[in-house]
Amino acid sequence: MILVTGATGNTGSALLEELRARGIGPLRGLTRDAVGARLPERVEAVEGDLARTESLKPALDGVRSLFLVPHLGPDAETLIAARQAGVEHVVLLSSITVQTHPHLGPAARNLAVEQLLKTSGMTWTILRPTQFASNALWWADTVRAREPVRAPFADIGLPTIHPADIASVARVALTEPGHFRRTYTLTGAARITPRQQVAAIGQTLGREVPFAETSRKEAHRRMSTALGDEVADAVLDVTGGDVNDELLKVHDTVSRITGAPARTFLQWASENSAAFC
Repeated sequence: MILVTGATGNTGSALLEELRARGIGPLRGLTRDAVGARLPERVEAVEGDLARTESLKPALDGVRSLFLVPHLGPDAETLIAARQAGVEHVVLLSSITVQTHPHLGPAARNLAVEQLLKTSGMTWTILRPTQFASNALWWADTVRAREPVRAPFADIGLPTIHPADIASVARVALTEPGHFRRTYTLTGAARITPRQQVAAIGQTLGREVPFAETSRKEAHRRMSTALGDEVADAVLDVTGGDVNDELLKVHDTVSRITGAPARTFLQWASENSAAFC
């Protein structure tokens, strides 16, 4: 039995669909709303909340492999519960910032979960993706309103990754040998700037989407309301304010592990164009 946490999220839903499409099972998706969750066919929706460890017991029953999205509850308690339930292998969704910006608070918290997993007594695989293509959904309301997308660092390109590529690597790690005690840095196949991302969204919509570069100060003011000052500063550092060679580097991990080329941002935008209409 494979349990996927974050089952309705961008990566978790793609992972369940890949596993189902390949006939891998049995599969279980953890959700806070088992009735309303729209999971793929032949995937068992199990209600539970990572913030309430006691609610995980039914979800973990019979599970041998776990895909874990961290920071949705007390991760130390979740890992203890998984070990006690008989889970043997955990694939953890971490972040590239653990290696590129270890001094930042969010990166330190990701590293702490990695270390908890490594000492949990279970086998492990750690995925460290770069910026998600799906972060562009932050602009969806603006694009629908036909207003200019405002973003800082307009011409700094990062090797943004399609969440489905993270899912593809996770699927291989969960189901094929050779991935125990491995840490994988995951990126897209090419760098893409915010200006180019907005142009790609416009291409899928068949119209020009206006773009306006903003200052870091203005971006922080808007982001801190939702994310808080620390996280807003961290996001701005790793999206252009404090880039380094390791953050900008394109890795071939997706193609090497899955045997397929990494998906492009344009492909992501095309698949999600309805969100911007």
